[in-house]
Amino acid sequence: MPPVISRPSRSADEVNEQIRSLWLRAGGRLTAEQRAQYALLVTEWAEATRSQVPEAA
Repeated sequence: MPPVISRPSRSADEVNEQIRSLWLRAGGRLTAEQRAQYALLVTEWAEATRSQVPEAA
């Protein structure tokens, strides 16, 4: 049985906008809590980016 692939609920563009907003609010310097949030967002962005690439035949 093939593995189940979950699709992100937000697009890469939506997540990218949230990443940009986080950096702007932080003034370029992230706290430990913001770095953790950033790491989660980058992971979500990467998954969303992969889901937008068509599968090879």
